[in-house]
Amino acid sequence: MNEHPAVKLARQTIETYIKDGKVIAPPKDLTAEMKEKAGVFVSLHKKGQLRGCIGTFSPTTGSVAQEVIRNAVESSTRDPRFPPVTEDELADLEISIDVLTDPVPVKSVKELDAKKYGVIVKAGAQRGLLLPDLPGVNTPEEQIAICRRKAWIADEEPVELFKFEVRRYH
Repeated sequence: MNEHPAVKLARQTIETYIKDGKVIAPPKDLTAEMKEKAGVFVSLHKKGQLRGCIGTFSPTTGSVAQEVIRNAVESSTRDPRFPPVTEDELADLEISIDVLTDPVPVKSVKELDAKKYGVIVKAGAQRGLLLPDLPGVNTPEEQIAICRRKAWIADEEPVELFKFEVRRYH
C-alpha cells in the first residue's frame, strides 16, 4: 500500500492507540508539509461508510503531523456519532486526511463551489464546517444547510460564511 506520509502516520497512530492505549510521537524525518501549521481533518471509512471524522479548522498544535496524531486518536475513539474503533476493525479502515488552508470570508454563495471549497458557517459562537467534494453534496446551498444543522443554527438566522480549500490524501 503506497499511502501518503500523513495517512501512514494516522494509521500508525490509530493502531498503536487502539492496541496499546499509547499516543505516538511524530517521526523525526518529517516532510516540509508535515512540519507546516494547518488545520487537519482525519476521516475514517469502513466498507465505504463513514466510521469517524474529527478535525480542526485552524492549527491547535505545532505541526500538521501533531494535528494528524491528535485527530486520528479523536476520530477513532471520540466521534460522538460512533462507538470507538475496535482492534478487529483496524484492517478494514480507509483513512483520508484533509489539510486545510486558512478560512477566507465570503460575501456571497456565488463565491462557493461544493467540489472545490469547504464551508464554515458562523453565527455568534456557533460554527458548522463541511469539507469539500463529499459524495451526495453537490451545491453550496446544500453545504450551508448541512453546516447550519451541524451547528444548530436556524435557517433564518444570519450567518457569516467562510471558504477554505484542502489537500486531500488517501
